[in-house]
Amino acid sequence: MNGNAHNRRPVRVLVADDSAFMRTALTRMIESDPALQVADTAMNGNEALEKIASLQPDVVTLDIEMPGLNGLEILRRLMTDSPRPVIMVSSLTQQGAEATVEALGLGAFDCLPKQQSFASLDIVKLRDDLVAKIKAAAETDPGRRAQPQSAPVTRATAKPAAGQQSVPALVAIGTSTGGPKALQEILPMLPADLPVGLLIVQHMPLGFTAPFARRLNGLCKIAVREATHGDLISPGVALIAPAGQHATVVRQSPSELSIRLSSSPQGTLHVPSVDVTMFSVAQTCRTLSMGIIMTGMGSDGLEGMKAIAQEGGVTLGQDEASCTVYGMPRSCAEAGVLQRLVPLAAIPEQILLATRYRRRL
Repeated sequence: MNGNAHNRRPVRVLVADDSAFMRTALTRMIESDPALQVADTAMNGNEALEKIASLQPDVVTLDIEMPGLNGLEILRRLMTDSPRPVIMVSSLTQQGAEATVEALGLGAFDCLPKQQSFASLDIVKLRDDLVAKIKAAAETDPGRRAQPQSAPVTRATAKPAAGQQSVPALVAIGTSTGGPKALQEILPMLPADLPVGLLIVQHMPLGFTAPFARRLNGLCKIAVREATHGDLISPGVALIAPAGQHATVVRQSPSELSIRLSSSPQGTLHVPSVDVTMFSVAQTCRTLSMGIIMTGMGSDGLEGMKAIAQEGGVTLGQDEASCTVYGMPRSCAEAGVLQRLVPLAAIPEQILLATRYRRRL
């Protein structure tokens, strides 16, 4: 260990949960890593706000359902008064999933599903996920993340990808941490008569993608829904790959593309995998592919975006300044597979330019 790493202070975390069992379990998981430290715990919303104000932790883990102020109410206050990274810990009920999706839209950094039992090997994955998310959260700028990316797109920044000749048959979008809020900002900017279909892979826990799609559908002019096996790719429709299954694209006929959901390949870090989806888009659509890689931890999507680039499709990345976590786009940018890096707010215009959209009078 070098001197700088040795002297760096631990990331301080406040754990807010009404369950004594969960407070203890989360504390043990967090403090299993020497780079992290639990500054304190809170058992209800008012106590959480008081301790955040007095202790100024770097990161907060926040239960959705607590007595008094619930997690959403606390998050709204934090994002307004004292922005900092918040990781939501949610039960796997429909109500919990819907509240978590709302929290991510309000600016929560990420979420973690609450396990009812820790008597399985899932504890290792849960601990690893929690530690990785806290470390990534501590590196972000909460002030930037809390601000909407609504800058107007000027014609100077809205140029089609260099050398682009063909209009994409499909736009594939891959994203992870920060993606729910980012998608909530850009998808409503797309017109109802968008001449292309979208397939979106957003890393989320099981049970969260359906309420996420419903939330987006209520905000957008285009239709948004969770993908099902056999769905046709249609203009003006965005399909969200369901958590727990890989989504690939197959050709139904010379003019029709459809979605195939499957548990294979096995052993990928994420299910669904951006790489698996984008590989299939590259193989099926070839030069008529458009891949967009957005905010997220890690490098899922690198190989798939590389395949789209090799087939002559359009490759676009979200720039560092507008990302919650500049991980997935960075890996693609450093590999040289992106034709353009653009701010989040410029992505809708890039899709319209690529599809040569002309607004109806």
